Amino acid sequence: MNQDLLLVIDFQNIYMPGQEWACPFMPQAMENTCRIIDSGKVKEVLFTQFLAAAQPVGTWKTYDEEYRHINTDPYLCDMADRIKPYLSEHEGSSAYPLAVKSTYSSMKCEQVLKAAEGKDHILLSGVVAECCIVATMLDAMDLGFHVIYLTDCVAGQSKENEAAIRTLAESFAPMHTLVMTADEYLAQSSP
Repeated sequence: MNQDLLLVIDFQNIYMPGQEWACPFMPQAMENTCRIIDSGKVKEVLFTQFLAAAQPVGTWKTYDEEYRHINTDPYLCDMADRIKPYLSEHEGSSAYPLAVKSTYSSMKCEQVLKAAEGKDHILLSGVVAECCIVATMLDAMDLGFHVIYLTDCVAGQSKENEAAIRTLAESFAPMHTLVMTADEYLAQSSP
């Protein structure tokens, strides 16, 4: 059986359709990600949440000033309702862990690095394709992890942006990446 880590990146309210940083296909990406979780074929799942750093450095200071109205809004920073059941005790199951990060790349977070140790693949899902997803993918590859980019589990701020990052992920295949849909992953993965 594969020892994979499903990394679910930043499914937060600010990225829902209608919000300032909307990723229009985030609801579908969440549903496909939840199908993978519910299948039981991935034993380790880790969620991330972006929160502004308490002591930002460099350009993050400017970022935090520019987007203070978002970064200080509890609702916008909160996880989307579709994801919340996985972060609390549910149906007799333990909650999945949530790693808080304050950079685009999830690989800068010690909790993520620890969870990724010894895994066959890091499966990427979440938002924003052209931001946190691509930064995580590139860092994971540089650290020697093999990445599975789940195309229909990732959402960007436009279809064009999603396509650009998919093309980038495909350019590293098969040495560093595999690019597939949730259905393709579930079909090839054994319970």
